[in-house]
Amino acid sequence: MKNIKKIAILRANALGDFLVTLPAIHAISTKYYEAEIILLGRPWHKNFLIAGRTPVDRVIIVPVMKGIRNEINELENASEQRAFFEEMQKEHFDIAIHFQGNGVSANPFLNQLKAALTVGLRTETAEPIDRSIPFYYYQSEVLRYLEVAELIDAKTDCIEPQINVLDEDVKEITGFLNILDKKPFVVLNPFAVDIRRAWPAENYAPFADWLKEKGFEVVFTGSKEEKEGVEKILSKMKYKAINTCGTVTLGGLAAMLKSAVLVISGDTGPLHLARAVNTPTVGIYWAPNLINWGPLSRKIHRPLISWNMACPFCGIIPNDPYPFEPQGECRHEVSFVRDIKPDAVKEAAETLLFKKEKKRINSNYKQELIK
Repeated sequence: MKNIKKIAILRANALGDFLVTLPAIHAISTKYYEAEIILLGRPWHKNFLIAGRTPVDRVIIVPVMKGIRNEINELENASEQRAFFEEMQKEHFDIAIHFQGNGVSANPFLNQLKAALTVGLRTETAEPIDRSIPFYYYQSEVLRYLEVAELIDAKTDCIEPQINVLDEDVKEITGFLNILDKKPFVVLNPFAVDIRRAWPAENYAPFADWLKEKGFEVVFTGSKEEKEGVEKILSKMKYKAINTCGTVTLGGLAAMLKSAVLVISGDTGPLHLARAVNTPTVGIYWAPNLINWGPLSRKIHRPLISWNMACPFCGIIPNDPYPFEPQGECRHEVSFVRDIKPDAVKEAAETLLFKKEKKRINSNYKQELIK
């Protein structure tokens, strides 16, 4: 394919959803290095994806649209949608790709862009596009989009998301780092929008105290809505910890996570962001979600898996057809990873926190053998 000048990529949802597409976007930007990479996304993308952070050159905000960009308390506007597609057709995209869903909603969207070539995923009931691969739910999201990228001859050996932490991100957290005074710190992210993916909050106070006794500062992260919940955790601790909920931008959070020695979190955006800045992680996953969202490498990542499938209140297993999209009456808000024991989290954390020390001991032992 020659003379490719503009490539549009649709991914109009949350932080973790975007981050898993980055290996594929890196592959596309490398293959078509002269092309402008344009993300069709949400307002947060425009604020976060500034120059130098990722291969994305420009963000265009998609209007609220069912199946494409869903927003709480925001309704669709037909005239806004028409105006959007009129403007997109004037862009004259050479390639339009979707990294969003099974194609039922995304493929009609893609076809309205009038790009020279349309590429993405497709299920049997989805509208046809020029090049597609079948959508099968249980697949690593990273590998899924790498396979889509291969449809336009874009390949990479990178299997973990990567973003750049910018100077302004580091500057944002300078005061925070000064307070820590170069002490190593562990980040705990205890909450998630979906409580079913969150490790029980009562586990965090004793776990944070254990980290403090091991010589690490403890920093809690989360949204401003989660600040009160973290304060309750802190009130049950023997030692002091830092609550940063709602105090930093996504860029500042990226810098904070990059500075940490370890991040421990349920399967939510900050965990994926920690992976993208190459910080060691202990991730807490419900078994089906690990297939789609878990890390593909284990060098610095330790996913812990809950095999607890049934709701404790009604006995329903809420993954029919897919995880946490129950079709029946089960809407119970309970942690589905509650059976992961604190000792298991401690053991996983220790393998990463004390990895360098173990290497030093092994090295000294080998030197003694040589003598």
